[in-house]
Amino acid sequence: MQHIEEKLAHLTRTVEDLSEIVARQQTEIDKLTRRVQMLMEREAQREAEGSGGVIYGDERPPHY
Repeated sequence: MQHIEEKLAHLTRTVEDLSEIVARQQTEIDKLTRRVQMLMEREAQREAEGSGGVIYGDERPPHY
């Protein structure tokens, strides 16, 4: 009986640890999702303003 109680205690602790990990991961996913959304909104705003052009290192800007 003691062996079963030890296993149960170990499994309970493992479930609690995993629950904490999942909760932290969800918080991080939520934060990253908000950041991606913010970046997408910024990029959409730049495109709407017409200032979204990208200049590569070996490409001269049009005013040269």
